[in-house]
Amino acid sequence: MSAPGRSASSRSARKRLAGRRALLATLMLLVAVASAFPLLWMVLSSLKTPAETMQVPPVWIPRAPSLEAYEKVSGVINVGRSMWNSLAIATVTTAGILVTSMMAGYAFAKHHFPGRSLLFSVLIATMFLPPIVTLIPLYRLVGSIGLNASLAGIIVPNLANALGIFLMRQFIAGVPDDLIDAARMDGASELLILFRIVAPSVAPAIAALALFAFVYHWNSYLWPLTVLQGNAEDYPIVISLSRLLSYNRGALNTGLVMAGATLAVLPPLVLFVFLQRFFVDSIVGSAVKG
Repeated sequence: MSAPGRSASSRSARKRLAGRRALLATLMLLVAVASAFPLLWMVLSSLKTPAETMQVPPVWIPRAPSLEAYEKVSGVINVGRSMWNSLAIATVTTAGILVTSMMAGYAFAKHHFPGRSLLFSVLIATMFLPPIVTLIPLYRLVGSIGLNASLAGIIVPNLANALGIFLMRQFIAGVPDDLIDAARMDGASELLILFRIVAPSVAPAIAALALFAFVYHWNSYLWPLTVLQGNAEDYPIVISLSRLLSYNRGALNTGLVMAGATLAVLPPLVLFVFLQRFFVDSIVGSAVKG
């Protein structure tokens, strides 16, 4: 093929590639907008007046944004105490999951012991059990040790997580054995090896697990509601928000509900902003290993 022919073919290939990239970028933009729209609508609705929330067709942007709904929320629920309860539950549970998952994952990945494969298979099988199946046994167990109607009753059964152990095991398995053997020859203990050598090597996976665990337990509803047995003082923010729903009458107090929901979503959102780089790194790392 002559040079002009090759040049025309090259230009055509570049145009097709540019067209595919433009199409992909458009699709990604549409997905991003669709995902962010409910969050944006929630925030905007919290700033509207009651009349604007009831207007048809809907008002997209409030004419005179107001924080009145946020002021009223504190009159209906104890926002500070509820947020503190949620923070305590999510933070302590996440810390427990990180420690137990790293220790168990390290044992499964780097230690050989009888029944390791069978035990790991049983652990993986528990991931496929619907949470509702274990609700009553866990509730009876928590009651038998006197932790009903307390934050401890919510936290203790969730300090270990099969998904976290599986995730840590997969990433720790990629840490070179020579690095661990060298540390052992230098006299380092297994805990020192785990937290000073292995943990920094799998930091993106730890950050991703922390994000998953924190958001899940921050948003947990059924288990805290079951354990607390009407102890409203220890309600997390997600359960306290149900009082806003009952307080709502038609659409008159929609802004109040949206204001409470906006406050509830802020901590997980802030955590994601800080950990998003590690979260993306963990996804890229798992894709490369796969």
